Amino acid sequence: MLATKLYAPTLREVPSDADVVSQQLMLRAGFMRKTANGLYSFLPLGWRSIKKIEAIVREEMDRASAQEIMMPILQPAEIWKESGRWNAYGAEMMRINDRHDNEFCLGPTHEEMITTLVKNEINSYRQLPVNLYQIQSKFRDERRPRYGLMRSREFIMKDAYSFDVDEAGLDESYKSMYDAYTRIFTRCGLTFRPVEADSGAIGGSGTHEFMAIAEAGEADIVYCTKCDYAANIEIGKPGIMKQDEEVLHELSVVDTPNASSIEAVADMLNLPLHKTIKAVVFSIDGKVVLAIVRGDHEVNEVAVQHAVLGAVEPEMATPEELEKVGLTAGFISPIGLKQTEEFAIVVDESVMETYNVCGGANKKDAHYVNINPKRDFNVEDIIVAPIRLITKDDVCPKCGGALEHAKGIEVGQVFKLGTKYSEALQATFLDQNGRPNPMIMGCYGIGVSRTLAAAIEQYHDENGIIWPRSIAPFEAVIVPINAKDEALMSTSQTIYTALQNAGVDVLLDDRKDRAGVKFKDADLIGYPLRITVSKNTLENNEVEIQIRKSGEALPCAIDSVSDKVTELLQNL
Repeated sequence: MLATKLYAPTLREVPSDADVVSQQLMLRAGFMRKTANGLYSFLPLGWRSIKKIEAIVREEMDRASAQEIMMPILQPAEIWKESGRWNAYGAEMMRINDRHDNEFCLGPTHEEMITTLVKNEINSYRQLPVNLYQIQSKFRDERRPRYGLMRSREFIMKDAYSFDVDEAGLDESYKSMYDAYTRIFTRCGLTFRPVEADSGAIGGSGTHEFMAIAEAGEADIVYCTKCDYAANIEIGKPGIMKQDEEVLHELSVVDTPNASSIEAVADMLNLPLHKTIKAVVFSIDGKVVLAIVRGDHEVNEVAVQHAVLGAVEPEMATPEELEKVGLTAGFISPIGLKQTEEFAIVVDESVMETYNVCGGANKKDAHYVNINPKRDFNVEDIIVAPIRLITKDDVCPKCGGALEHAKGIEVGQVFKLGTKYSEALQATFLDQNGRPNPMIMGCYGIGVSRTLAAAIEQYHDENGIIWPRSIAPFEAVIVPINAKDEALMSTSQTIYTALQNAGVDVLLDDRKDRAGVKFKDADLIGYPLRITVSKNTLENNEVEIQIRKSGEALPCAIDSVSDKVTELLQNL
């Protein structure tokens, strides 16, 4: 490819509405352009990298005996209603009606569609196992699209679905996909960790998220420094933090005017946060849920949802909902409260191990002191569960080692779905005895466009992108210092042809711009290797090869450029 033929409009200034580095650099380097909030058009450079990621995904999926198909983006509401997810999925599902007023959605995922497809074709255990995948755009109506490709309204995804006769078969399919994902993200050059995670709206049992470690990540993860344990903070297993046992003091009420936050109460009463309890109130499936944790801990919304067996993700309760169940915002505790069909109380395990702590008195400007939960809470009217987020003070639940906290970008996830969809949609097969059984399913997704963004978040500097060789739009760029110099251009063309013949994905920057402009663009776009052809190097029958990642510049004889570039790329 010649640069004069390449459509790659670069920008010198950072767009004002670009939130994160990957979004900024993809816009500046001419990889994509914003179409609307949360929607992007890929330009040639960006699409080349996307196609390289897709090629790696296809190779590894095919290697794992998965077979590629393509399903419709537009899905009928009937199959979602049959599975029970039409309402449960929430507002992120893009719903539309056609001219006949039939309901459809733009697929955020394809469990219902693939199950419906397979159930009409497979009827015997002899046809199983099977694993089908597609690479396709998905849609979600994000409330606040941001972070470029990391939270967009349309995104490219690879989703695969396995069908087995039993749990042992699912275990094999799951491991096969887990291993394939490990190879995929390794080949894409990412620094990543598979972490235990929550299955969310898709459902199922066991699941792992593949997290690219990056400060721009929206997910908080923990991992052990001694063993292979790693988990999303929402699923991390916190221990029960016990306080030293004390003499139990008598419960009493104190005035706390205008102190509606637990931090303000602690300051007013001169208490450490761990000697307080904190209340957070949610709305889940139409039920008001009061969650109680220690004042120095944070509530894990996913754990609260599981504790009350809610299908809908928690939302903060409204003032009207608080009033309906008699709660006074800022001054809440479980003392004297009773659970009903409309109201649930969930208390973290560590709270039950506290002594003489402070919490709301369930009336304005007042708090209880010397609360002792085992004595003062009505244990028959509360749910005790681990509902706090894991902290830096916790230890590894697997080996007791120290835990590290990090930010992660979810680039892939593997699920054990079991029979959630096959039972709902009646996808059965006849076993060896002629009896019908529901197919055992797994689901495996990769965010292709997210992987592109994650790579940039991990590999960049102040000058631009530093691409891993495997997903760079071009592996090398040839930069003649002066495109008007016939000798430089002739040599550059010779090198260009030799590299093409050697199978190198190379760009010749034949633009008549100044050398400084070409160098800035090369660094911004992030080609792994830059081959500079100048009068000075030609005098020695050489060129200069610079490695983008390290900045190291190497002289190389012209007739050895092909071999040297191939060698350097292999080492990258």
